Amino acid sequence: MSKSRLASITRRRFLRDTSLALAAASATPMLSAPFASRAMADTKTLTIVQWSHFVPAYDKWFDKFAADWGKKNQIEVTVDHIPVQDVAARAAAEASAGSGHDLFGWNGAGGAHLYRKFLVDLTDLVESVEKKYGKATIIGKQLGYNLDDHTWSAFPDYYINFPAMYRKSLWDGIGMTPDTWDDIRIGGAKLKAKGNPVGISLGHSNDPNTTWRGVLWSYGGAVQDETGKTVELDSKGSVEAVKFVTALYKEAMTPNVLSWSDASNNQYIDSGVSSLIINPISAYRTAQQLNKKMADDIFVMKPPKGPARRLMGGAAEFYGVWKFAKNREAAVDFLKYYADNWLDAFKASSGYNNPIFTNMVPKPMPLLSDDPTSTPHDKLAVLQTSDEWSAVPGYPGPATPATDEVYNDFIICDMMAKAATGAMTAEESVKWATQQCRAIFDKWQHKA
Repeated sequence: MSKSRLASITRRRFLRDTSLALAAASATPMLSAPFASRAMADTKTLTIVQWSHFVPAYDKWFDKFAADWGKKNQIEVTVDHIPVQDVAARAAAEASAGSGHDLFGWNGAGGAHLYRKFLVDLTDLVESVEKKYGKATIIGKQLGYNLDDHTWSAFPDYYINFPAMYRKSLWDGIGMTPDTWDDIRIGGAKLKAKGNPVGISLGHSNDPNTTWRGVLWSYGGAVQDETGKTVELDSKGSVEAVKFVTALYKEAMTPNVLSWSDASNNQYIDSGVSSLIINPISAYRTAQQLNKKMADDIFVMKPPKGPARRLMGGAAEFYGVWKFAKNREAAVDFLKYYADNWLDAFKASSGYNNPIFTNMVPKPMPLLSDDPTSTPHDKLAVLQTSDEWSAVPGYPGPATPATDEVYNDFIICDMMAKAATGAMTAEESVKWATQQCRAIFDKWQHKA
């Protein structure tokens, strides 16, 4: 059984039980000794856990930034970086144990809403940041805002956009530009025949969770309606989206995508094999380090357009402060200081981290509008518009515990994979996914 499958089972068991605090103690990883010992330290400490960033230079910057802040405030700061696929299970373990890190960084979804009753209200912090740097965007509100009582359960740090990233020479060679999903299917089939397939994961991780939602929305489908109360997945648009993914998989991709992790498509295009991926710019930044000639041939554009719209999923990044944290006050103070230095964080990420607050990084954005390491220098300029073509999992409605659980259970990924592999027809897979979603929505509505 794959690691991603184990993680999925862990989350599913945890979320299935009625009480987060009492569930999954045996199904999720136990808190490791270093984490426990830090929490019990006598000295004044601040412990932070977050994913291992796909731009390693960002983690180096963040660790030094946090350590320097700690020295100024006589606080010992420890930052633990864990693989992105382990974040949800780690959150489940800490909530179950009522012990862990002071500051928890989520990647993807499944934090601020699912763990709301375990998290400190950060409304005052977010509102103070909004006064300085402008209102949080619609995407930002999806990350930690509670529509029912207008509070914030988490600090919205940034989101990751997913543009199309393609080998220009290969697409020029067939006289096409991958502007629409149909272009990618037709052109991708031609390029697969030449040994350069399209590379989009159909596995269990953040990348397919965001990409296939983008396809779903682009064809007119969605998990829920604008109110967030009704599952509307069983629709003509959803069926057409699944039919498209089935054709794309069979005609333009390799079967290996069924078991890919979030790093796989990066490696696929950086190796010179893939003709196109849908991915944040980490793949391009890595290519710049590995092979400049290859990187110069990788171009970035808006995500493909579908029959209904041009829209792509975005991965949410946000911090929560546990109510059981040993040093809640220091965690909030650190986030205040971090927000005031967010432009430096953006630069450290090489433009990978997208701002949530409207005036945090004024346009033209550094590194994106004019990147001296890219050929041409404005290659990444289109990323400045990503708010226009990005959305997070609740679209077109609000993010809720139900939408977070649908995301964490990889239901949309499985809906696409079941049809693509022939296990179900497109209509059957949509009905299966709709039943799964309705069960989750019904559970959370009964809890309300």
